[in-house]
Amino acid sequence: MSTERSETLPGYSTPATAQRGQSRLRLAVLDRDPGFMQVLSKRLDALGCEYRPLSAPLNPDALVTMRLNALVLDLAILGPTGWGYLEQVCARLPGLAVVVCTGPSSVAQRVRGLRLGADAWITKPCHAEELICVIEAAVRRHRRAEMPALDGAASFGEITIRPDLYQAYVNEVSLELTAREFEILHLLSGSDRVLRREEIYERVWGYAMAHGDRSVDVFVRKLRQKLRSGSPQWNYIHTHFGVGYRFSPESEGSVEEELDMLTSARTGEDLDPEELDSALAG
Repeated sequence: MSTERSETLPGYSTPATAQRGQSRLRLAVLDRDPGFMQVLSKRLDALGCEYRPLSAPLNPDALVTMRLNALVLDLAILGPTGWGYLEQVCARLPGLAVVVCTGPSSVAQRVRGLRLGADAWITKPCHAEELICVIEAAVRRHRRAEMPALDGAASFGEITIRPDLYQAYVNEVSLELTAREFEILHLLSGSDRVLRREEIYERVWGYAMAHGDRSVDVFVRKLRQKLRSGSPQWNYIHTHFGVGYRFSPESEGSVEEELDMLTSARTGEDLDPEELDSALAG
């Protein structure tokens, strides 16, 4: 059962707590210790986290559909199959923060778990707040590793991207990008290759993309609309059918732009009905 609450415990109304609420954790906990789960659940409720207790392991594909930031698991309840499950999850979901929280273990066991891909290993008994902080730190490391470094301003065509301000400009006029639109633009502009939709989703949203999810297409369409509004003579983001998107500023009328528009028209991707009709008519 998922829980979404915004209440806070006395003494915990701090900026750090508010920040946690803005970037709500979405996690699953594989554990069968009722006392441990009761204490952890209360703390997660107080922080407004979204979580799901698991009594049995889910296959990696099921975890993908849950759109998790983190997975906490007690390897002891899995027995000898625990190592294989840990390795499978870490390999299938590289963007997922995996924290092992289990009973006393040997150095060899902890080393093995970390080498298989676990981000951290916590020994029970432990304080719920400490475990949550370890989870948050692991999630932050994943997000920092996945996003390009915030370098200085860079200009492409008529737009200037300002990572320090989390915004893009045309002649010093802001394009009014949302945080997610900017992250997609910054990611695409920092790559010299086609980025798959799944890769964009994992690096911007922070977890694996569920089958059939069109969030990337929706946000790219909105981003394109703002880029065209501010810089109508240029085309910046190109569609690669069945793959993803590539950033390459092209002035209006270029052969590459016409080919890109034709590809979009044929697939129906990224175009609203009016754009699609116009492209097909041309």
